[in-house]
Amino acid sequence: MSILFDAKTPVVVQGITGKEGSYWTRHMRDLGTNVVAGVTPGKGGMEQDGVPVCGHVAEAVERYGAKASMIFVPPKFTKGAVVEALDAGIKLIVTIADGIPLHEMAEIRTRAKAEGAMVIGGNTSGVISPGVAMMGCFPYWIERVYKKGRIGIMTRSGSLTNEVTSMVVAAGYGVSTLAGVGGDPVPGTRFAELLPLYEADADTDAVVIIGELGGTMEEEAAELMSQGAFTKPLVAFLGGRTAPAGVRMGHAGAIATGGKGSVKDKIEALESAGALVADRPSRVGVLLRRALGERK
Repeated sequence: MSILFDAKTPVVVQGITGKEGSYWTRHMRDLGTNVVAGVTPGKGGMEQDGVPVCGHVAEAVERYGAKASMIFVPPKFTKGAVVEALDAGIKLIVTIADGIPLHEMAEIRTRAKAEGAMVIGGNTSGVISPGVAMMGCFPYWIERVYKKGRIGIMTRSGSLTNEVTSMVVAAGYGVSTLAGVGGDPVPGTRFAELLPLYEADADTDAVVIIGELGGTMEEEAAELMSQGAFTKPLVAFLGGRTAPAGVRMGHAGAIATGGKGSVKDKIEALESAGALVADRPSRVGVLLRRALGERK
């Protein structure tokens, strides 16, 4: 099962009539997602590929029972779309926009936590449970790489995710739920907030973290392990091992400053907590076998 939603969860797509929204909605439905409605202001009463379009999220909740929202709107409109979903009572929101203003993302996270809701993103491909459902924009060939299984994956990276996941599958495993938290400095949800969900999931045997330099999310995950709040095997791969301090590498969140956020510090924290850290993607599968073998 998925740690966040399943094939029965009624999903509303905000921005469904746009180019990206319509394209990825078709793909989400192909992968089992229960899209019950879409939202585009001023286009209520229309249909998009057979999906009814509402003018407001509240209407999608009232008429179609939507409980989760997938947002396909530009970054400058993301905050408004998220607030609208929260006001309508939506508790799970995924937004993929890259470049959401930093202060607005901080406001989104604060508001969501106050409402008891979870926002995944921005700057992410979303969330997928192979063979169950998907909220996001994983490409059509994804079913050739992502197999259904019992390994949870959390990632800050887009490009590394497919490579590392393919190594998990090549080692004979599959994915229970993959959650992309995004590569921005202020993500809606952090690794340490997802780990308890994987811990409680009977269909997840171990977790793989795909991290990178910058921020403290990996150290927070290590602290959770040290406290005994996450007890399943954990394997990590961290990008940016050779990056010099003070240089941003790719993502806005991938920067080490002031002696914090270095890959070295993250590796030390994770290994001290009992995690296994791969020095290259091809080692992730090997370490998973070791971790799960030791657990048996």
